[in-house]
Amino acid sequence: MRIAVLSDTHGILRPQVIEMIHTCDIILHGGDIDTKEVLDQLSALAPLYVVRGNNDQEWAEQIPLSLRFELNGIKFFMVHDKKDIPADLSKIDVVVYGHSHQYNEERKCGLLYLNPGSCGKRRFRLGLTMAVIEIIDKEIHVKRIDLISPPANNNA
Repeated sequence: MRIAVLSDTHGILRPQVIEMIHTCDIILHGGDIDTKEVLDQLSALAPLYVVRGNNDQEWAEQIPLSLRFELNGIKFFMVHDKKDIPADLSKIDVVVYGHSHQYNEERKCGLLYLNPGSCGKRRFRLGLTMAVIEIIDKEIHVKRIDLISPPANNNA
């Protein structure tokens, strides 16, 4: 199973993201979709798990702030902002979040924490990224996808 993991699209669904989604079975979106149109486009491409971000307004009130679900025997928890991750993550294998626009992948205490970064509007002189999770025999493999690299001099 291949899972496209994205966040912070902010009203933009780039062709490179759509191309990558076409290679996946499922989409996870960590919030800040910004428009119903992007949500509708994603829903038409593959089964979608999505949480509401801080920029998702009235149109998104039906979208949950967090989700717990299982895919191929792997248990996921998803939320937009890392500060909203609960202390009790028992029975969770993967935590997906967004908000910071910065890619982060770390394994702690047997859990994978993954922020796919932002793949929408470019902000803060950061690159644009997403991730693909591949589950093979209950093993979790993550591939970082760099859509646009940050500028060489990122001190400004």
